Amino acid sequence: MATAAAERTAWSRNLAAPVRTFLATESGSAAVLLAAAVAALVWANSPWWETYESFWGTEVSLRVGDLGFALDLRHVVNQGLMTLFFLVVGLEAKRELDVGDLRERRRIVLPAAAAVGGMLFPIATYLAFNAGGDGADGWGVAMSTDTAFALGLLALVAPGGTRLRVALLSFAVVDDLAALLVIAIAYTEDVDIAALAVAAGLFAALFAGRYLPARWRPQLVGVLSAGIWLALFKSGVDPVIAGLAIGLVTSAYPPQRAELERVTELTRFFREQPTPELARSAQQVVASAISPNERLQYRLHPWTSYAIAPVFALANTGVHVDSDLVSAAMSSPVTLGILVAYLIGKPVGVLTGTWIGSRRALRGPRRSLSWPAIMGAGAVAGIPLTVSLLIASIAFDGRRLDEAKLGVVTAAALAAVFAWAAFRLIRMLPAGMRERQIRETREDLLDLVDDVDEARDHVRGPEDAPVTLLEYGDYECPYCGQAEAVIRELLASFGDDVRYVWRHLPLSDVHPHAQMAAEAAEAAADQGAFWDMHDVLLTHQDELTPRDLVRHAESLGLDAGRFKDALRERRHVSRVADDVSSADESGVAGTPTFFINGRRHQGAYDVATLTAEVGAARRRARLRAPAPA
Repeated sequence: MATAAAERTAWSRNLAAPVRTFLATESGSAAVLLAAAVAALVWANSPWWETYESFWGTEVSLRVGDLGFALDLRHVVNQGLMTLFFLVVGLEAKRELDVGDLRERRRIVLPAAAAVGGMLFPIATYLAFNAGGDGADGWGVAMSTDTAFALGLLALVAPGGTRLRVALLSFAVVDDLAALLVIAIAYTEDVDIAALAVAAGLFAALFAGRYLPARWRPQLVGVLSAGIWLALFKSGVDPVIAGLAIGLVTSAYPPQRAELERVTELTRFFREQPTPELARSAQQVVASAISPNERLQYRLHPWTSYAIAPVFALANTGVHVDSDLVSAAMSSPVTLGILVAYLIGKPVGVLTGTWIGSRRALRGPRRSLSWPAIMGAGAVAGIPLTVSLLIASIAFDGRRLDEAKLGVVTAAALAAVFAWAAFRLIRMLPAGMRERQIRETREDLLDLVDDVDEARDHVRGPEDAPVTLLEYGDYECPYCGQAEAVIRELLASFGDDVRYVWRHLPLSDVHPHAQMAAEAAEAAADQGAFWDMHDVLLTHQDELTPRDLVRHAESLGLDAGRFKDALRERRHVSRVADDVSSADESGVAGTPTFFINGRRHQGAYDVATLTAEVGAARRRARLRAPAPA
């Protein structure tokens, strides 16, 4: 059963796009991105190196009568496909703002401060090499972190550092937004005001489209988004900014239990009357139960990570390296400015921005990371590629562009080495120093609204255990049955360090016996046998009829008459309803859903995953425990 739990999870979570899924995809795509960059360099330095530029310079045109546009293949990638890349960045930023850690707006301050410092210092460093020269216009090349490479490297040098990766993701979103604004403002010369006004009007219509009936929205969003991109293209503003803007207005919300029940109802109607009308209605309700933000991420993120970003790297990192270019780059203020900006300016800027943003005199919030971790994050943030190459292709041409590309690629390689060294040094710090640093960081934002009450909740384990694992479950849910074996192994492994709490969430629309089973567990609790009945119900999930429940009570030696009276009179329906209400308040829609010390667990619930999460929570709890006198 544990193996099955590792391979399958509840469908509602498989469709979601939590931070962990985003990070895992970005980390995996880093290898593909690196392979594409290497392939571009090999191609550009092969005996057929001239074909590299000629291929990406191939013109592609689209015309309808007198209307249309023409771009070479490289600009099709840079201005067309990369719009989808930044759309996914905007979607993730909006998800974090709506349902993630940044839903507490105060928590935006430090990532924003770190991002601003991480841009201003590198720009100043670059201009120190290029002020007054012909490379000064390329200052925007020195400001942006590559999200995919940075997260991929973190997976190698700091495995398990979820808080660090979430902080870096928040930082990167602000970084990318600023970079696109720089492209739109500083690297746009001739602007067609009329076309820009059309783009603004279409964007306003897109924003207002959220109030239209759900069945019209997909078509409207598609048409308006294409219109915004085309209007920006005609205005002279780089149209990739359309992707980020559209992502930032695409709402995210957790699935609502009422909507999921409506899905079940319509699916049942369709099963009874399989008509095209009911099929269409069921399809629309199923889609609307998941937020448009998560639906788009689910569809687009694999494409942007494993196809679009690598194609961009293939189109832009190919530099024909010869002795003349190497010689020129070694003394080029453009190349040297980019190298020093990312290797020194970026880490110093991230550290300084965080320090300023966290000052109590400025009413700054507490840090989520220790200073050594912030130093490591600054080193990882010094990895450029995607946006840097995009800005370089706008700011430079000819030999200067080659020098800038060489600087970006070299900076990415050296920054990866520096980041690895930084985290090696962090691990060598004395344990006492690391513990003091972690105690100074803020607590995680809790997702569980209704805290555990020992007098009311059903609890296994000591009250003072450092870790509380709470599950919302359904006795007829097969996934809860699979998870039960995992929970048993987990409790045996951690002993008194974990207390386990069960709360009821019977999904009556799909499990007809779940409500009665929950009331049966409460009837057994009246006789001091909740956990005995709990174990029996999860072991015999196909035996939950009223007659089965009475038989289970008799097998446990309970007073069968008293038990039957409690079920017949529905004495415990309000107790179960209280658990359901608490689930609704915490945004729980499916089972099983786990909370570890008040934080919602996202993803799989196999033994290895839950052991790692509980172990990390135990370490944090022990570090934050008051020191003995």
